[in-house]
Amino acid sequence: MKHVVAMAGIFLLATAAGAFAEGDAANGEQVWKKCTACHQIGEGAKNKVGPILTGVYGRAIGTVPDFKYSEGYVALGEQGVTWEEENLMAYLLNPKDYLKDAGVKNKSKMTYKLKKEEDRADVIAYLKTFSE
Repeated sequence: MKHVVAMAGIFLLATAAGAFAEGDAANGEQVWKKCTACHQIGEGAKNKVGPILTGVYGRAIGTVPDFKYSEGYVALGEQGVTWEEENLMAYLLNPKDYLKDAGVKNKSKMTYKLKKEEDRADVIAYLKTFSE
């Protein structure tokens, strides 16, 4: 039952994020520069304050090796929740609200928010280029 409630919360938050336009990876690369203080991507990437994001699209949440996640991220990954378009759009809008609405322990080091839907779509398109 807890899994169903968590999934319903994720769906509602993702739906509230709006219709998802296809992002522009070139613009996303520019938006990505805001993320590099905490994350790395690509060949030779290493975990920093946040986990590496190479291969993030489609990956189960909370599963990067050698990164210490909070219980909430691990719980979502164990429930089979993956980083897909809808989840990333909602998460990047507000990471703490995403976890809260997913029904898991609301603890995240990530405080940065991408408020513009276009920026979120673009950075997701950029992340996808490292996940194919």
